[in-house]
Formats: sequence, structure tokens, C-alpha cells
Amino acid sequence: MIRQRLRRIEAFLNHGEPSVPTRPPPRRLQTVQDVIDLLEEQVDAVRAAPWASPLDKARAIASLAGVARKALEAGVLEARIEMLETVLGERKEQSRS
Repeated sequence: MIRQRLRRIEAFLNHGEPSVPTRPPPRRLQTVQDVIDLLEEQVDAVRAAPWASPLDKARAIASLAGVARKALEAGVLEARIEMLETVLGERKEQSRS
């Protein structure tokens, strides 16, 4: 455990001070695809972090993958509901005619 911490500290020192990232522009999360895009960016950022241990990276990616799975499920449900609303709307119009 101590060896892992020392390796992370050494990697951090060898890598140098990480450049201070500029603050990303605000992002509106209005659709499922917006959430998926954001999660993809965060997974890439976690994978690229040189100071994080492989175990920390795996935990973070697993957590993000769980959120992505839920977002994908929500997207599928959204599409199914829209399809049902369309079909029901068409049936309602046909019954009026």
C-alpha cells in the first residue's frame, strides 16, 4: 500500500505539476446523448490522469460506466414512450374520423 502511494507520488513528481486546465464552457445536459458525451469525456480524462493509480482509475471508470448504462436505459425508454405516444395519437385521430 505504501509502495503504491510512493509510486503515485513519484509519477506525479516526474510528470511535473499538471497544467491548470482552463475551465470548460458550461454544458447543458438536455438529452441523453449530452450525458453520454460528457461521460465519455470524463472517462478519457480519468484514463489520461498520470497521478491516479490503476485501481483508482478502475473504480472511477466503473462508476461512470454505471451512470452511462442508466443513461442509455433512459434513452431507450424515452424512445419507446415517444413511439407509443405517436401510435396512440394516430389511433385517437383515426377514431375521430
